[in-house]
Amino acid sequence: MKYFLGFILMSLSVFSHSQKKKTESAPCYDLNEILKVEPTLLYKPHLDASKGFNVKILKNTMTVQKYVANGKFHKVRSKGRGYRVQKLDYSRAWLVSKAYLSLEKIAARFADQTKSYFTVTSITRTLEDQCKLRRVNSNASLGISSHNYGNSFDISYVRFNGNHRPDKKLEVALEKVLEYYYKAGRIYYIKEKQQACFHVTVKNY
Repeated sequence: MKYFLGFILMSLSVFSHSQKKKTESAPCYDLNEILKVEPTLLYKPHLDASKGFNVKILKNTMTVQKYVANGKFHKVRSKGRGYRVQKLDYSRAWLVSKAYLSLEKIAARFADQTKSYFTVTSITRTLEDQCKLRRVNSNASLGISSHNYGNSFDISYVRFNGNHRPDKKLEVALEKVLEYYYKAGRIYYIKEKQQACFHVTVKNY
């Protein structure tokens, strides 16, 4: 009887561990449901541009590492001329090479014109990063985001030179720089009011 009870307890322990492991490894998103969400007309060009870099939707850390290993993704420095990257809790400091170079050019042009720097608040996100973000921010995208392809980044328009407060002069200057690259056919951008940032997506021109 003693051995029988021991066997039962051991079996329950193994089952519990197996269930826990299965739960931990299960994705926190439903890809089929995410794909059903239709993008807005304003956002659709960002997704269309994203698909031009031959990067599949980034689901998790493993998919990001694959593109890092094959040289597709470029590491974004924590600071450069004209920009700083804030601590990233729900995104990763990697971009396709063209997006990284575009960020550097946008920041350098902004620095030339203002002698200031802006703050990058979000970069590449996996689907797992995105569903974790939604737990703390209900405004996060419910569908596929251009951040999920590694060629979008967000620039705050209320954080300049290390200060977190509005500066209308620098905000206007930043938007003029973005408009310059938009008219040159290099990027798309959206001014997001809820997040107080410019969402920038690079085109595969």
